[in-house]
Amino acid sequence: MNIQNKNMISYIGIATCIIYFLVVVGFLVFKTDTLLTGWEVVTILSAPVFLLILLSILNDTCNCNKTWRHLAIVFMSCTIMLTSMAHFVNITVTRRLLSDGYKVPDYLQIGKWPSVEMAIDYLAWGFFLGLAFLCTAFAIDKANSKMKNLKYTLFVCGLLCLAGIIGVVLINENCWYLAPLGYGFGTIFICIEMIKLNRSFV
Repeated sequence: MNIQNKNMISYIGIATCIIYFLVVVGFLVFKTDTLLTGWEVVTILSAPVFLLILLSILNDTCNCNKTWRHLAIVFMSCTIMLTSMAHFVNITVTRRLLSDGYKVPDYLQIGKWPSVEMAIDYLAWGFFLGLAFLCTAFAIDKANSKMKNLKYTLFVCGLLCLAGIIGVVLINENCWYLAPLGYGFGTIFICIEMIKLNRSFV
């Protein structure tokens, strides 16, 4: 993968995170169905972008540990499948039932807690994405000084994601906001580090 493509993936990653937060804030302010649908569509589409970001990083680690590399890809694939399933079901089934006047229990709706769909989404973005970040960090060779900052950033993001889901399960739902801090804002920093790294290879 050439540097131009790597930079493009980084910029797409930054743009995706910004769009995600804009849609979320828009929904929280205006509470419209259109923005809710936008939120869910952006969430589904953002998961493959995260996979591309991790693959771009792993592509730079020629001497990386193959086991960690494979685990990172497996865990990120789990994130894609689970979040896509949760939001697709919510868009096509749950919200349609609600619009038709059916009383769907809170435990079957996204945005409610405890909820089956939210649990699946938390598992995707908290547990599996957290593990994907950590495995990518561990895949980077310790001797690679150029990637040291990126390695630490991935490690912190992974811990925040895991702290979010562990907090939800064991402490309080509000602990979840540690996870978006890791995969949302954290990914922006990851992409910035990637751009800096690509410049050093020029």
